[in-house]
Amino acid sequence: MAVYAFLLVVPVILPLPGSAAHIWSNLTLFAQFVFWGLWWPGVLISVLLFGRLWCGVFCPEGALTAFTARRGQGRAVPHWLRWPGWPFAAFVLTTVYGQLISVYQYPAPALLILGGSTLAAMMVGHLYGRNKRVWCRYLCPVNGVFGLLARLAPLHFAVDSRAWDACPPDVARLQPFNCEPLVPVRTMESASPCHMCGRCAGFRGAVSLEARLPGAEVVTVGARTANGWDSLLIIVGLLGVATAAFQWSASPWFVALKQLLAGWLVGAGQIWPLQTTSPWWLLTNYPEQNDALSVLDGLTMLIYLAGVTLILTLSISLPIALATRLLGPWRWGRFHHLTQSLIPIAACGVILGLSALTVTMLRAEGLMIDAGPARGLALAGAAGWSIVLAVRIIQRSNASPARRGGALALCGAALLPPIGCWVLLFWIW
Repeated sequence: MAVYAFLLVVPVILPLPGSAAHIWSNLTLFAQFVFWGLWWPGVLISVLLFGRLWCGVFCPEGALTAFTARRGQGRAVPHWLRWPGWPFAAFVLTTVYGQLISVYQYPAPALLILGGSTLAAMMVGHLYGRNKRVWCRYLCPVNGVFGLLARLAPLHFAVDSRAWDACPPDVARLQPFNCEPLVPVRTMESASPCHMCGRCAGFRGAVSLEARLPGAEVVTVGARTANGWDSLLIIVGLLGVATAAFQWSASPWFVALKQLLAGWLVGAGQIWPLQTTSPWWLLTNYPEQNDALSVLDGLTMLIYLAGVTLILTLSISLPIALATRLLGPWRWGRFHHLTQSLIPIAACGVILGLSALTVTMLRAEGLMIDAGPARGLALAGAAGWSIVLAVRIIQRSNASPARRGGALALCGAALLPPIGCWVLLFWIW
């Protein structure tokens, strides 16, 4: 928590780095590299490997909300806070707002978004849930993303319900534990909500850390638990909004759209959107760095993000919908289950997008890294993993071999639009 607070707060009071600054000599650049070049990609990779171990053991925000919950008011969790759409809404809003204020490039926006999230977590901990992490369970902007990625992890805490029920009550009373993220451990099947803190390990002789086939939960448990909010987060959030957010600044289509809108405004006699800037907390505004977004820039960005997201959403969901129908009568449960096969490619895209800043900053320091082969290998591996999951999900269907083959081909077609976006960004533009 001390390191987190230091790297988040101190760069805000320092002058912005000049063109001759380096990561090793300038705290602002060092903090930027740690937060966005190492920390976030590293956390996502750790969730793929170990489940939500970061959440349960290392996260400063989780620790602070738990600390305030121990001494807070302990109110009951209100119904509005338990709305299942918060993970999707929080991720999309945070991603879009972060692009508008350049959260990856400047310390003040990082403090606003990360620090604001931390303060909100402490406030929620103070108000609701005695000794519980209510913020982490319902409102954390990355809760949904971590929950999806944890389903791919090869490690999880497995629960033997028979051993749980067979344990004498007097023995159970000698092994109390507090599940801070509000997981009903006895009936826990998914690693999605589990924070991997280990507090329940060995309870009643029924909870143990076990290895499993990576992605096995998607195939088995996902058949019962997949839902519409997960599908929205995968298709619209990770594969749509996040991809567009990483892509827009390098896109010639963004430039063409801006020129088109500018020409239309000039023709209509409306010049002010081209000249007007806003406070940095609304739109990027750092004139000393020759970096300021006009109202037109912000509007163009929103239109571009919405347009690319819509195109990707339709081009991904339509093949999945056709595959769903090909396997039998329409069932939303089957659609959501097939959508979960896209989690590997969605996770890969977010990690590649964040690591692009890592590569950019290292190249600025003179390290000419050729990331192309690694990126290609990562995309190929993630696509192959998604195909394997789709095969295993489709095999659970009673459809004929021909229909299964057609459904698999359609699931493969759903991978092409997001892969195409990354090919454009890394190898064409």
